Amino acid sequence: MPEAPVTSEASVTPETGEEDTSWIRRIALLLTGQAFSLLGSNIVQYALWWWIVMQEKSGWSMLLATLFGVVPQGVVSIFGGSMADRYNRKKLIMFPDLIIAGVTVVLSVSFAMGWANLTLLFVVLFIRSAGGGIQVPALQAFIPEVTPSGKLLRVNSIYSIINSANMIAAPALAAVLINIAPLWSILLIDVTTAIIGVGFVALIRVPKNDKAPIATDTDTADVSSVPEASGIDKTTVTQHTGPVSQVMAGVRRTFADLKDGFVYTMKHPYLRGVIFGDALTFIMSVAPMNLTLLLMTREYEGIDLNLGFVNLTTASDKLAANELGWSIGMLVGGAMMSSLGARMLRSTRVQMRVASLSVALVGLTILGLGIAPNLLVYLIIDVASGIATATCVGPMRTIIQTESDEKMVGRVFGLDTTMTTFGLPIGMLVFAPLADIIPISWVFVAGGLLTLPGAWYMFSLTRKYAGTTLQQ
Repeated sequence: MPEAPVTSEASVTPETGEEDTSWIRRIALLLTGQAFSLLGSNIVQYALWWWIVMQEKSGWSMLLATLFGVVPQGVVSIFGGSMADRYNRKKLIMFPDLIIAGVTVVLSVSFAMGWANLTLLFVVLFIRSAGGGIQVPALQAFIPEVTPSGKLLRVNSIYSIINSANMIAAPALAAVLINIAPLWSILLIDVTTAIIGVGFVALIRVPKNDKAPIATDTDTADVSSVPEASGIDKTTVTQHTGPVSQVMAGVRRTFADLKDGFVYTMKHPYLRGVIFGDALTFIMSVAPMNLTLLLMTREYEGIDLNLGFVNLTTASDKLAANELGWSIGMLVGGAMMSSLGARMLRSTRVQMRVASLSVALVGLTILGLGIAPNLLVYLIIDVASGIATATCVGPMRTIIQTESDEKMVGRVFGLDTTMTTFGLPIGMLVFAPLADIIPISWVFVAGGLLTLPGAWYMFSLTRKYAGTTLQQ
């Protein structure tokens, strides 16, 4: 059967036959809350990292900060995806913000009292990262629960724009604040924005539909409603007596969910393509992007660039221009997907093709950064890299949301978050040592070239499964 295009039938009210626009209010509340929450979190994240750099001036401290700030999210996401399919997703978005706000208050008090240390800071980074491992899969699974299917690409693209705007605003605000305010007061910004974000999400009234999680937060879970094609055994977890038995039953259920989610994803070609393509892009392209500081200091040291409105002279000027250029590209790409993409990319197959072509463009732009003849060309390619990144992120998220069974979407997003989160440090372990052995520009060339096979694999799936229905 030919593949049916994505429609917005869910936005029609059955009683009246008129279009239901209540989803707009729900999404407005969700995205506004996330905008506040992300802004505060990013400001504090930059402030903490800069404090570590200024206080310790140690590569080991930065390595530990990276591990404590990244790895926990990858590990917890394995379980966070399962939780998003079983429990109340709205609560899973809110509770991590409240917990993170609580530990941030403790850290703020410790700085104000003068007894803060690196160990406490690492513990806070660990908790903040672990909270993201629960929140991110829940958020991605919650979006299709409150959004008509035909509007998902637009909503995902707007969310990408919010992320990009935060990446521009947060470091600038953090740089100003860290020079005029003590760190303990900056930390309270995250607490304030987290409370605002939770307040907005709390106002969302979730419609009753079949996109709700498998079970509520009880100690039993009936998965009999899961479709046969999902590959999940239709067994009911029986009620156990005693807290130990309940905990063990929950652990067994979680690992069973992990297995089911992995099997389900690997059986679906488009989902498998997105997961592998996303992970390979993080390993081969995103990891080298974290070496731009070395590229600037080695390749463009002593080379000034006068853009008319600003003169780039120092290494920090060039690094800031690099970050700003990429973020502007992300904004442009997100806007393109939100406007043109939402109208033109109607089917999953077309979205998959655009995502694969965008991944290829990401690889080519990373290669271009390594061979750029001068700083101006480098910055132009940098903007193009941001556009390419945004134009693959929106379709990838939409493919997962539309092609996954409603009861499995959290597990698929959990798998994607885990693989991409671990992809970054894995790529760094490969490319960072190479940067001290070979010219740094070669690292970018190698990373860009090695991204292309993933793009080809994704594109080949659209040809192999053309004209077939892949929804399981």
